[in-house]
Amino acid sequence: MAKIKESDRKNIVFLKKNSKNFTTILLSLPNYSFVRIKNKNFVSNNALLTAAFCITDKPPNRMKKIISFLRVALYFVVTKMKISLSWLKEYIDIPAEFSPERIAELLTSTGLEVEGIEEIESIKGGLEGVVVGLVKTCEKHRDADRLSVTSVEIGGTTPLNIVCGAPNVAAGQKVLVATIGTTLYPVGNGEPMTIKKGKIRGEVSEGMICAADELGIGADHSGIMILPSDVPVGTKARDYLGFSTDFVIEIGLTPNRSDATSHLGVAKDLAALFRVHFGHLGVIKSPFPTHFSDHFLAKNDHLPMEIVVKNTTACPRYAGVAIEAVAVGESPDWLKRRLAAIGVRAVNNIVDATNYVLHSVGQPLHAFDYDKISGQKIIVQNLSEGTKFTALDGEEYQLSSEDLMICDADGQPMCIGGVFGGIYSGVSETTKNIFLESAHFQPRGNRRSSTRHGLRTEAAKIFEKGSDPNLCVSALQYAAQLIVELAGGSVASSVIDQYPTVIKAQPISVSYQNINKLIGVDIDKTEIKNILNALEINIISELEEQIEVVVPTNKADVLREADVIEEILRIYGFDRVPTSTSMRTSMTLGEYPDNFQLKNTIGDLLAANGFQEMMAVSLTQSSYFTENIVPQEELIFINNTSNVTLNVMRPKMLFSGLEAIAHNQNRQQNDLKLFEFGKIYRKIDEHNFFESHHLSLFLSGKKYPENWIQTDRGEVNFFTLKTYVHKVLARLGIDSWQETPIESDAISTGIWYHRGQQTLVRFGKVQEALLRAMEVRQTVYYADFYWESLMKITKKQKISFEGINKYPSVRRDLALVIDRSVKFSDISALAQKTVKKLLKSFNLFDVYENEQQLGEGKKSYAVSFVFEDVNKTLTDHEVDKMMSDLECQFEANLGALVRR
Repeated sequence: MAKIKESDRKNIVFLKKNSKNFTTILLSLPNYSFVRIKNKNFVSNNALLTAAFCITDKPPNRMKKIISFLRVALYFVVTKMKISLSWLKEYIDIPAEFSPERIAELLTSTGLEVEGIEEIESIKGGLEGVVVGLVKTCEKHRDADRLSVTSVEIGGTTPLNIVCGAPNVAAGQKVLVATIGTTLYPVGNGEPMTIKKGKIRGEVSEGMICAADELGIGADHSGIMILPSDVPVGTKARDYLGFSTDFVIEIGLTPNRSDATSHLGVAKDLAALFRVHFGHLGVIKSPFPTHFSDHFLAKNDHLPMEIVVKNTTACPRYAGVAIEAVAVGESPDWLKRRLAAIGVRAVNNIVDATNYVLHSVGQPLHAFDYDKISGQKIIVQNLSEGTKFTALDGEEYQLSSEDLMICDADGQPMCIGGVFGGIYSGVSETTKNIFLESAHFQPRGNRRSSTRHGLRTEAAKIFEKGSDPNLCVSALQYAAQLIVELAGGSVASSVIDQYPTVIKAQPISVSYQNINKLIGVDIDKTEIKNILNALEINIISELEEQIEVVVPTNKADVLREADVIEEILRIYGFDRVPTSTSMRTSMTLGEYPDNFQLKNTIGDLLAANGFQEMMAVSLTQSSYFTENIVPQEELIFINNTSNVTLNVMRPKMLFSGLEAIAHNQNRQQNDLKLFEFGKIYRKIDEHNFFESHHLSLFLSGKKYPENWIQTDRGEVNFFTLKTYVHKVLARLGIDSWQETPIESDAISTGIWYHRGQQTLVRFGKVQEALLRAMEVRQTVYYADFYWESLMKITKKQKISFEGINKYPSVRRDLALVIDRSVKFSDISALAQKTVKKLLKSFNLFDVYENEQQLGEGKKSYAVSFVFEDVNKTLTDHEVDKMMSDLECQFEANLGALVRR
């Protein structure tokens, strides 16, 4: 494998990390051709495969565009969100009878589809087998100064004999004992250990008296844990320590649920269900501190900060507060456990506090090192194209002029707004003062920046759905107090809130009639109002036929009457909408033949003959088409900003197939039989264009698959293709046409089947020069069916049938020596004209060429003729007469010599 350039490593890592998502994304790629061969998927896009598998040291110029496209496509995958059930219970009282599985069902019914439930333990192993014991006796080990021999009562009939190495063990203590068979998971990198009965320096040991780190509940290893004397012997450690399990619910969050991006948002949906369906109060316990006020935040202004928002469209609201004298360090265990449960890695108490608030209430925050902000000034603005920015991950990014940046007084970028922080202004171990940001960013711009740079952060996931602009300050206060509690210090500025244009909830009128019409069931008005109130959608006025409501700003996607009705249906219950037991339909007659059905019929025919269907986009490269293949004035050029090389609508089907063949041959797939239904496009003049439907066939490689019994697999040739062309025409009921030889810059050794000037199909061998230009190493045979012409003829075909003839058929063979210029089609046409009714079939079964025996420019055709009469048995005399007529016609019109 060739060496990979350092500049490409980041893209390669991205491809590897996200490879599981490519299956669905590839269908959307530019210049995409999809081919199924031997149950494998191949993509006709060399640039993509080069990037994905890194098999060249010269990545194509399109690699960056393809990587960018993949990053964008990943955003259409449903966001996965994890909710901790114990965390959820902090905001709403969940009755005991509601199991985690039942909660999952309820959430799914509201549109928050639960994709999995996982039970997790706050202490690994659950301390199963660890109990409270009483040290009855304690004596020094006779052969080890640092060991003690104890007898410990744990509630059984006989005390356990345990050898202990702790310096603080003594008789009369209450301790935690791991019994035989218990597996412990020590804190840190210690390996799990299973307690076994054994001998230590000659003394039997039947368990282990544990220290905190050995149990996995702390870092202390100075001695064993000594419990209060009133703890009953035999109590399970998990009960004494308040050990509890938690359930993590994974939700597939769709893009329209901006209100459910946090534990609080999910709790509100549950509360609405409880109030409407279970008579439960559904009271939400707000996480925001009631005692935390603006006055508390404004105790001093030791750390002033100036905020200037230059782009208020992309950033409608920007708030912040400074906190001084913090001590950056490790977060407490409860916080680390909370974050770990939902898959968030603990960093330090400052960052963890912002993540906790984000997942609690759905407001992303960012902490800056206050002392690293030049000029104590923050400017929210766009920077010039190509500006360099080094992010927290150490990677350097080239900014777009559309990226919204959080900059300092010198204009230096510190953060991509709502996406990712910078390395030079982030919180570190030496940070003493911080500036805490809480903002609202416009979803579209945030999503574009996030996708442009491939930074799929938790903050970006929320902002792209639409955060609540009126939550910024409340969340800021919440986070500030939490940081002070975790890291010390004090608030050192008043809240700075740049909110020039307040975003207010807009009133929406909702008709009762439309509610019942869209949902499909008549809902009582009282129940409708209860549902709206439960969802915190306030009713501001009510008439007989309609109500006017105000939707809270956390529901960014609820903008119309239909959206409000959808909210009502979510809580009312999809399963409560009755399904009719009868169905009404009207008969419709489509045109004959049905185009879709006919394509399926031909597709089935070709698939049964070993063909694989391919699908290519209708865009291609103008460089393929020289003046003698397609005149430039007939090409339809487009402005394709995602891939500048794909700049025309394809005027021929040929090149799409050649691209797929080249790609597959480069991957050792040489025996190919492909077909495609598609369109071609041409320009008539500046104002007129036309498109037409086509069916293309491609053959290359061997006729037959490799097997043990058929050693001669044979190469496909012109007549192999001709056979399939005839099968397609026969399946469509087309049995007559004119035949004209053709040769063009695309096809050599070709034939044109037509009726007058109406083309049915053109097929033949692709020119060698064209194959070399497309980097195809094998001969390719190509057929181009004019589908619309075939449809017109098929429409006129009449369906007929005839019974099997009860009279026998008669076969006669004829060997004809003819000039090389005479074709078999000439013989067949003359035979049909000579014997019209009784000649049922004929076949060329041998061709012989030998100039020494036959003469210069001669060849011999062996032809069989089958005669049949539906009314009687043919006599030898009648058959001889027809054969004599045929011989005379062949001799007179074709200059044939009958070999006898």
